[in-house]
Amino acid sequence: MHEYSIVQALLDRVAAEARAHGALAVHRIRVQIGEASGVESDLLETAFELARTGTLCEAAELEIVLVPAKWECANCGAEIAAGEILRCLLCERPAQLVQGDEIVLERLEMEAA
Repeated sequence: MHEYSIVQALLDRVAAEARAHGALAVHRIRVQIGEASGVESDLLETAFELARTGTLCEAAELEIVLVPAKWECANCGAEIAAGEILRCLLCERPAQLVQGDEIVLERLEMEAA
């Protein structure tokens, strides 16, 4: 499960930000997870619960914001509806994923000295 390596990278990034701001603890972490990112949010939460022990995030709440996948024509920008063939009906070009494959650390709530 790659969710564990994602959580470890997340905890490393949060620790770096916490150090940079002189934080004593982290209370909340908000992460955007794209529907097409290949990340299972339930597994990410489980990995977070296991990996946060002994870190500044030990008591932190993990908030996951799911971002839906959005496809558009690379040529004309027409949106391709979910479940449709990933080809533009207007200009018959292949669609491109413009949203929904991201993993973004969106917000941290920390206790500073």
